[in-house]
Amino acid sequence: MHKLKSVLLTLCIFPLSIFSAYAAQPSNAEPLEEVPPPPKVIEGQPMDEPEISIRKKGEDTIEEYRIHGELYMMKVTPKSGVPYYLHKQEENGAWVNVGPNPPLSVPHWILFRF
Repeated sequence: MHKLKSVLLTLCIFPLSIFSAYAAQPSNAEPLEEVPPPPKVIEGQPMDEPEISIRKKGEDTIEEYRIHGELYMMKVTPKSGVPYYLHKQEENGAWVNVGPNPPLSVPHWILFRF
């Protein structure tokens, strides 16, 4: 009998919660503009793939990723250590590393000064 009461109570409260969600909308709400669909992929035509160039800087290996000639990401593989990625958050911004392997930041403390 207790289970039946809880089921009936749930069935009564559920429609009320839906109604209160619709009633909470402001009266001056306007629908958003329609989002255009993504560009269609035409079968048989190649998609834009990045151009990857690999170069050495000292003992580090740097892979540069470009699309239409614009550099958008770099993968840096140090001689010893874990590779990490650099990318730009803004077109003319600085290079940032916000990946799972940020570069090692070694603290520098002054212990003694003579």
